[in-house]
Amino acid sequence: MINITRRAALIAGLAAPAIARAQGFPTRPLRLVVPFPPAGAADITARLVAERMGPLLGQTVIIDNRPGAGGNIAGEAVARSAPDGHTLFLGGATILLANKYLYHKGMPFDGIRDFTHISRVSVGSTLFVVNANRPWRTFEEFVADAKRRPGQISAASSGIGTISHLTISKLMQSAGIEVSHVPYRGLAPGLNDLIAGNVDMIFDGMPALMPHVREGRLRALAVGSQKRQPQVAGLENVRGMAELIPGSDMDMEFWYCISAAAGTPAPIAQALHRATIGAARDKEYGEKLIPLGFTAISDDTPEGFTDYVRSQDRVWRELVEISGAKLD
Repeated sequence: MINITRRAALIAGLAAPAIARAQGFPTRPLRLVVPFPPAGAADITARLVAERMGPLLGQTVIIDNRPGAGGNIAGEAVARSAPDGHTLFLGGATILLANKYLYHKGMPFDGIRDFTHISRVSVGSTLFVVNANRPWRTFEEFVADAKRRPGQISAASSGIGTISHLTISKLMQSAGIEVSHVPYRGLAPGLNDLIAGNVDMIFDGMPALMPHVREGRLRALAVGSQKRQPQVAGLENVRGMAELIPGSDMDMEFWYCISAAAGTPAPIAQALHRATIGAARDKEYGEKLIPLGFTAISDDTPEGFTDYVRSQDRVWRELVEISGAKLD
């Protein structure tokens, strides 16, 4: 026989969709604002999620790409939208947490206070790669050489304050080495220079790097997460930070999530949560993420995810402090 508490929870769960419908949600297509250009990993993730959320909500979910200002343009558009659940944000750790410590004067929103956070939808790791013509075959060889020649190895990044910059800075602290940071205006030009041999290494998100690893132009020496990422073809034997720098707290995973404007009514947030986790737990969705270097993930409740975001604030503040990065 079902107990009273469990029965009440079950009734509440069944009632929420009816409440959302009573408030007229959704009454029109939804807009998912993506802070990056089309065709990148974030955009692909957003489109895979949107395709699956739409049928669950009974409305189309339209992708709206708004790149620029480190994701702040897209984030501000959602933070200032009507809190009715029809405008969503594909957010991430760097935008929601790191940016407020990077953009000291020009931050247009607070990544915790100005959003109703729904759930994460994917998680990935950074990847440490070198030009395949460089002599280093292992992470240990690279570190030993960097210690012999401080500041003489060049490390490309996607730009000041990006995930690659923060990861390189954390690597230098954790491994006790010094490399020469070369920031680019985005990953593509830095990656092109790495492949051409003009710089030595990059430590960035997996999706853009893996094709070059598989084709032999780049050599993967480490993943930035604590654990290995054996589900990604080509990285089966590449070690993580727990093995390479034992005892360090280096764990450079990053995630994407679905969020709405602060003040979104709880019944609508719950309806969005059911659709989001329904998409994120779809088997085909998870399978399509793996080649990108991502893993599907979801949070049991919006409240639980919000608590997680709050807990990560210190982590990203410290990463920015280690990097010394500041942006206007």
